[in-house]
Amino acid sequence: MSNKYEIVVIGGGYAGVMAANRLTQRADVTVTLINPRPAFVPRLRLHQLVSETHDAVVDYQNILAESVRLVVDSVTRIDAAERRVILAEGGTVGYDYLIYAVGSGSSAPRVPGAAEFAYPVATLEAAQRLRSVLLDTPKTAAVTVIGGGPTGIETAAELADQGRPVTLVCGGALVPYLHPKARRTARKYLAELGVTVIEGSDSAVTAVTAEAVELGDGRTMASAVTVWTAGFGVPDLASRSGLSTDAAGRLLTDETLTSVDDERIVAAGDSSAPSDLPFRMSAYVAYCLGAHAADTLLHRIAGEQPAPVDLSFPAMCLSLGRDAGIYQLGHKDETAMRLYFSGFAGKKLKEFACEAGIKHLATEARKPGSHHWFKDGKHRPALLRARRDNAAASVA
Repeated sequence: MSNKYEIVVIGGGYAGVMAANRLTQRADVTVTLINPRPAFVPRLRLHQLVSETHDAVVDYQNILAESVRLVVDSVTRIDAAERRVILAEGGTVGYDYLIYAVGSGSSAPRVPGAAEFAYPVATLEAAQRLRSVLLDTPKTAAVTVIGGGPTGIETAAELADQGRPVTLVCGGALVPYLHPKARRTARKYLAELGVTVIEGSDSAVTAVTAEAVELGDGRTMASAVTVWTAGFGVPDLASRSGLSTDAAGRLLTDETLTSVDDERIVAAGDSSAPSDLPFRMSAYVAYCLGAHAADTLLHRIAGEQPAPVDLSFPAMCLSLGRDAGIYQLGHKDETAMRLYFSGFAGKKLKEFACEAGIKHLATEARKPGSHHWFKDGKHRPALLRARRDNAAASVA
């Protein structure tokens, strides 16, 4: 009988790779990472893939610990009762513990015509398809980017930097997380690139056709290529496997990131919903949650009580074309400070953040257990207490 603990990690993104690497601290642990692609995709680079300024692919040999077994396949179902996962290409992989890190992508657009005529950019394959479409589209043709979040603003800026006429339709405020001063700076850079920005409640998209975008205020804008970056979605693997999820489909966990249904299943990254209060989505948060998920299992294997997650979100960074960026500092309560870096400094800090994420994974592969992160200790416990108090008050 083997005295090894078999741990399966589903998902080879920031969270999954960090978790897999960190688990190798114990000699009695065998780690299998299951991912549908043979290479790591840094999603922070996908808008650059679209504009051909980065290939958005990293070899797993550069960031994954040698002892981690990589299985290139998709998981169709988790059989928690039998402690195994069923693979799309056939066969199963058994586990003693499982880390659920399947990530996120674009949600299915509910706007009429969007699914047929708009191009998402949230996955490698989607970004490659959009790049191919743009290569076949004249640079003078109108491009519309839907969504005023980081992906939308970065994609719009990247395409405008190529000399394309781009309209960014926000459907609300431009990057709501930014401080108003930083938001004004972002608008300035977009204007310098020639991007037309449409904000406000009337900027909601009501329909997409092959050649146009229709807005809630009645306007119809010509659009040869429409890019959809609004909203997000997660794979439905957890719900298909009979595990409890939040309304968006993220795996419900306690504050140690352990599934509310099964203490042998731990979640991390965009697909996790601890206490039904998910963390802000970002690469930084994903690999920090991956590290904590691994720590939870390592504590459990050692017979120790896992600790609740403690994580703060220190900054948001945006690229605005190849020559400028914004690095927005934040308070521990996840509100933006007045302080931010812009222009060349913002660009360099954005690039540093992109490279740092890969370096953190590579360092953890060589020195498992070395990754540390910014902690809070006050804000999240206060949010949880307030929610419990509100729930108790509503029952009373």
